[in-house]
Amino acid sequence: MEYRQITEGYSVSGQIQPDEVAAIKAAGFKSVICNRPDDEQPGQPSADSVKAAVEAAGLAFRYIPVISGQITAENVGDQAEALDELEGPIFAYCRSGARCTNLYGLIQQSKG
Repeated sequence: MEYRQITEGYSVSGQIQPDEVAAIKAAGFKSVICNRPDDEQPGQPSADSVKAAVEAAGLAFRYIPVISGQITAENVGDQAEALDELEGPIFAYCRSGARCTNLYGLIQQSKG
């Protein structure tokens, strides 16, 4: 499983599988955010299946689906709230990691 560290407390990756949650926990992450809507691609695991694995591992989970290329102000606000509320470090994923990265950038700009 590959991920990209954006800051000390926030990393992003592409789609994860429920069986990769143990590796996420072992890497020291405390929370997981899913920014990928369900059924975006055939065969992708549902957010609920990942959430079940994340919570079974003792980590926090937040589902903030973002449509590719259509980040809304509400998405940015929800992600900012999650970053404030969840214990870090936080692992966020979508299809490629781009939405998670773009959300983070927009949050930083809005704090600007």
